[in-house]
Amino acid sequence: MPHTPAAPAASATSAPPDAAARKAMLWIVFAGFFMQALDTTILNTALPAMAHSLGEKPLDLKPVVVAYTLTMALLTPASGWLADRFGTRRVYFCAILIFVLGSVFCASAQTLNQLIVARVLQGVGGSMLLPIGRLAVLRNVPGEQYIAALAFVSVAGQVGPIFGPVLGGWLVQSASWHWIFLINVPVGLVGLFAVRRYLPEGETGAAPPFDWIGCGLLSLCMVTFSLALERGTVDAWSTLLLGVSVASALLYLPHARRHRTPLFRLALFREPNFSVGLAGNLISRIGSGAVPFLLPLLFQLQLGYSPFHSGLMLLPVAIAGAISKRWIVPLVNRFGYDTFLTVNTVIVGASMASFAAMSPGWPLAASIFQLAVFGAANSMQFAAMNSVTLMGLSREDAGSGNSLFSMVQMLAIGLGVTIGGGLVSVFSAEFGAAAPAYRLAFLTVGIITLMSALVFRRLDAERLNPGSVKRAA
Repeated sequence: MPHTPAAPAASATSAPPDAAARKAMLWIVFAGFFMQALDTTILNTALPAMAHSLGEKPLDLKPVVVAYTLTMALLTPASGWLADRFGTRRVYFCAILIFVLGSVFCASAQTLNQLIVARVLQGVGGSMLLPIGRLAVLRNVPGEQYIAALAFVSVAGQVGPIFGPVLGGWLVQSASWHWIFLINVPVGLVGLFAVRRYLPEGETGAAPPFDWIGCGLLSLCMVTFSLALERGTVDAWSTLLLGVSVASALLYLPHARRHRTPLFRLALFREPNFSVGLAGNLISRIGSGAVPFLLPLLFQLQLGYSPFHSGLMLLPVAIAGAISKRWIVPLVNRFGYDTFLTVNTVIVGASMASFAAMSPGWPLAASIFQLAVFGAANSMQFAAMNSVTLMGLSREDAGSGNSLFSMVQMLAIGLGVTIGGGLVSVFSAEFGAAAPAYRLAFLTVGIITLMSALVFRRLDAERLNPGSVKRAA
């Protein structure tokens, strides 16, 4: 199973930091969270400008987004093992350094392939910022202060999506798209200094063996599956890639049965709500991954908005999502997880499909209402899906289940971008125009999301504890 970091032994390197150093450490982790959250949202509004600069079509930049999310999905399970093997401070320092170098290479890219490779490098660093930062908080903050500390650094995950699209649009419009990556450099350099100064080293060398074979099999499964979808056609190559994906997944099963500490224990799937939640998450998040990619393209390429205006139009999504988080607990306590997820999934899917109505002359107030409804429902959907998937796992399986869940989340975002962009390409070729293609793409991803409501109907309501949503939301 993915390595669950051991409690640090008492030593000079693991002594609890004082209050000032602890506060500085929280700001370091906050900055890392913010860079990662910002980078996942700042890019989308810049895609048309990037495509024009590189001489590509905007939809051909799908791999730029997918390469980052897929790399994060592949490497996240190894983060805990790396921290125990080489030390929390050393790994977090390397994560920021790699992320900054990747950002510089992204800004320096002259071709699409160069940009994709640079995004992979950036994803290597980004994959460790969130889990290692959370681990640093867990190991160095007293138990009675842990919830408040985690709540503080989690704010970065809410602030990033609010500022990301607007900042990205403003930078593209006032300077150039290169600055959406270069903005990470000064933040990263300050972070590197602060990590060396304030972040405790942590224990090293105590990590048990890592399941590299299992990680390789599942990585091969995800990469080949994503490449098969990226081709967008049914031919010999896509069939071969799908075959390799299925074969690698099947090979993992006997490997996990034989290995003493497999990447993911098969016993995870004995918890029925974990299996249902994982499947529902994968299907539901495909639409949630496609919409942030498609909306800026719709705004700029079809409605004629500037990059900055396009970023402003995404503000209702982020703001409504942040506000609605406080609604999730009373709603789930009143209606239960199964009913809430079924109804809320329908709202999310219907709001996605409603974006098909956006066209030149569409009322601004209507657009803001649609975007706000989607943002609120989608935010509550994530909180409820997170809770329902993980709450039933035993203490032994919690770390493994959380790692697998994180992989599925990142994979679904990449699949959403691939499927959403592929639908626009297919429908554009079919109808010879992009306007109906975007409408049909939004309708399709909305229907895909609606299908996940059927999955959530299979939840075992008797095994769910509504009060647990407070911990995951």
